Amino acid sequence: MKRRDILKTAALLPLAAACAPGFRQNEESPDSAERPSPLGWTPPGEAMNLQKVKIKKVRAITTAPYGTGLVIVKVETDQPGLYGVGCATFTQRVKPVVSAVNDYLDDFCRDKDASRIEDIWQTAYVSSYWRNGPVLNNALSGLDQALWDIKGKLAGMPVYQLLGGKVRFAVDTYSHASGAIPKDVMDHVERLREDGFRNIRMQLGGYGSTHLTQNPAYKQHGFGYARDHTMDAQAYKRGGD
Repeated sequence: MKRRDILKTAALLPLAAACAPGFRQNEESPDSAERPSPLGWTPPGEAMNLQKVKIKKVRAITTAPYGTGLVIVKVETDQPGLYGVGCATFTQRVKPVVSAVNDYLDDFCRDKDASRIEDIWQTAYVSSYWRNGPVLNNALSGLDQALWDIKGKLAGMPVYQLLGGKVRFAVDTYSHASGAIPKDVMDHVERLREDGFRNIRMQLGGYGSTHLTQNPAYKQHGFGYARDHTMDAQAYKRGGD
């Protein structure tokens, strides 16, 4: 057995135990079945055999917060209330990804065993002659994440625990310091340092893109032009002329 196979087996031991016949969630606490699952799905009274969970529908859900096109894949199962979601976003080609999910992956996945994530991924990947394109890869990515979401719910734990647990307990971050004049920027820097930030991005006039707001800070401070969608770099370097 290869090292990778050993690690996979060890990671799935809690899941195997949870799916064993006669298993109860937290047998020492009789009322545990009445408490909603923190993962958004409450297992039935009897333990579920994961191999009996079948995929009934795969569909794409589109949304566009702040005008950015996003694609979500939802995998529905034959178990009431049990489903998984994953991200399949390809912002420049939303519609082809939606078609790949709804017109191809849905029919391909129906009635398949939801536990066979690797098998589904591999067979879907090689089911067309041309492979490895961004449209199919994004669609498969959303499907793969959704299936892992289902497995995590059945195991009663976050997916990252199934895959080996945390690898770090903190991530270094940065914040933005801005202002209308250099002194204001430096004052903002000092406030952020007092808050504990070690990494600070500085700019005159605020963040240089409008995709997060209709009234960006840099325009409030007199930088850029009326029709700009991002800060003009040359005008910015010249001081906003």
